[in-house]
Amino acid sequence: MPIDIPGWVRDAVFYQVFPDRFARSKRLMPPGPLEPWDAPPTTHGIKGGDLYGLAERLPELADLGITALYLNPVFASASNHRYHTYDYLAVDPLLGGDAALRELLDAAHARGMRVILDGVFNHVGRGFWAFHHVLENGADSPYRDWFHLSPAVRAHRRGLRAYPEATPSWEEVAADPRPYTSGDWSLDRLGYRAWWGLPALPKLNTGNPLVREMLWGVAEHWLRFGSDGWRLDVPGEIAEPAFWHEFRRRCRAVNPDAYLVGEIWQVEPEWLTGDRFDGLMNYPLLEAILSFVGGSSLNQELVAGHHELAQHVRPGDGAAFGRLLEELLAAYAPESNAAMLNLLSSHDMPRIRSLLSGDLAAVRVAVLLQLTLPGAPSIYYGDEVGLEGGNDPDSRRGFPPGSVGRDESLWMFHRAAISARRAHPALRSDRVSVAGAAGSAVALLRGGPDDPTAAGETLLVVVNAGASPAALELAVPELAGRELVPVVPGLGADPVPAPPRAVVVAPDGSATVRLPQRTGVILGPR
Repeated sequence: MPIDIPGWVRDAVFYQVFPDRFARSKRLMPPGPLEPWDAPPTTHGIKGGDLYGLAERLPELADLGITALYLNPVFASASNHRYHTYDYLAVDPLLGGDAALRELLDAAHARGMRVILDGVFNHVGRGFWAFHHVLENGADSPYRDWFHLSPAVRAHRRGLRAYPEATPSWEEVAADPRPYTSGDWSLDRLGYRAWWGLPALPKLNTGNPLVREMLWGVAEHWLRFGSDGWRLDVPGEIAEPAFWHEFRRRCRAVNPDAYLVGEIWQVEPEWLTGDRFDGLMNYPLLEAILSFVGGSSLNQELVAGHHELAQHVRPGDGAAFGRLLEELLAAYAPESNAAMLNLLSSHDMPRIRSLLSGDLAAVRVAVLLQLTLPGAPSIYYGDEVGLEGGNDPDSRRGFPPGSVGRDESLWMFHRAAISARRAHPALRSDRVSVAGAAGSAVALLRGGPDDPTAAGETLLVVVNAGASPAALELAVPELAGRELVPVVPGLGADPVPAPPRAVVVAPDGSATVRLPQRTGVILGPR
């Protein structure tokens, strides 16, 4: 099957927004007391960010170079993250309701920005109207087949325990989810299957044709409303591939340019064969970058406390990074690599600055790699100004409303790197090859005359992730006899490291690049 990727995605730079934590607007009156904006985030606290506030901040995001927004869930819910949906067809009133999303979409589109929404279709909140009907009526509810009820509930021998006195905490479940993921634990104790055993999250029965039609209708509704695609939450938990085949068909019928990206944490090429998603959240690339740039700055305690990072993040050198990068890119078609969502942080993990123990030089190296590799970069709100945060809920802090708490030099670095990506087709192209790797350094050849996606451009991205200066031998026959100079000297870093002197490539394609510690450079022919 041909792989049909929306043309705009290759050139996009995403900004992920957790709506409750980005910006409050004075236009929206809260219904009661809110958690203080600058207080440490709590599991249930509402800080009151809204979509009007986000719309008001679009000029700042445009200045940064952002061309697309990925919003965490916005639908009516009783949780601050809104993964506990109770009405898929209404934007949460705390965010400003449908009118606020309408204004945001119109304002974003007027600036040429796309907006994708977060679709949570595997499970709902226990306040979801159909589940509430089952709570009230038990096995007599006509919605009983929308969920997975135990035989005892269906036989009227017991009721549902949606609010048990003692339940495992999210931290306990995340530490060892195995007892909870099959659904048998919750089926026995609660009377219904719940996502990862959490009572607040009844699992939908997506094998029921009525449930499927309801969910497909939701996807179509918000695309018609004006959204530009969907990020799909835990799609692997909906076991029927046919569900996603039809989901894609319905979405593309409404909007042929709709971007569909799945939350898959591992390398799983079967999701990207043209019949389900366009891209995946590229956690494997994140883990490879973190393993490479972390070095002595890697916060091992934070890594060990995260259920996925603990399994995959291992300190490695430039050669190991180069090999892993080539393996990741070889796993997917070039078109799919161009549509991956390349992130360094998200709401589900510690922030990159905290993972690197506050080492901003290491953060800049990570950002440089993120913004010069195939795929659509995604910046988690606040990372561009150095916001810190550990594991959930600490990774969901309020965005600094003023200059206090912002690292302006890091913001400038992001803007310069985004600008370089936008200006140079080679940095958005398909071709990547390792031109040299030794110790803590690696050089990546981007584009080339034989890569039509590079528009004839050839560049080198060279980084030294180590704590000492490095001299790296290169093999770049594509650039034989050329003189290479930095295309963006310093990339806005503060302090600006001395850029390497012009690098002369010998007739045989050999060259040597010398870099200070914890720096990177983009080189191109003079």
